[in-house]
Amino acid sequence: MFYLYLTYCRGPSPPAVRPTDVRGHYCSSSPSRTTGIRVGKPFSGLQFFTRSLPCFTELHTLFYREGVKIIPDNLYELLTPVALAHLIMGDATAKSHGLILCTDSYSIEDIVRLINVLIIKFRLDCTIRVERKNQYRIYIRERSMNLIRQIVKPHMCSSMLYKIKL
Repeated sequence: MFYLYLTYCRGPSPPAVRPTDVRGHYCSSSPSRTTGIRVGKPFSGLQFFTRSLPCFTELHTLFYREGVKIIPDNLYELLTPVALAHLIMGDATAKSHGLILCTDSYSIEDIVRLINVLIIKFRLDCTIRVERKNQYRIYIRERSMNLIRQIVKPHMCSSMLYKIKL
């Protein structure tokens, strides 16, 4: 069975975490503070580990094939506003003219699957950008930022709202 290990961080001080953000029945201990260096800059944040539970094994099976991260075929059913908010909090970068989803570790086929869901399900205007050879990112254009804010803001930690320019 698998467990989750998550760290949320921002700048020099850890984000505020509501008690409902980490469910006690999934975790055997409370979140702890963590610090370190990322991309040459100091950070601090909160981290937590979950229990090993069958539900996490099921999720792992959906999103990993032979140890490689994938976008599952049924992403349309799986990607909710809450899940999109977590994707943005964990793997997005605010840009002056939109938002970048850092999807570098996915294949181009998986990124096309994800971008199709973003366009069809959430009506977002987005494109694929080449970061480096065989590394692609999804760019959500500025004209979709008001819509994405409406979709994800209720599900985001206040310390992460800067990612959607709030």
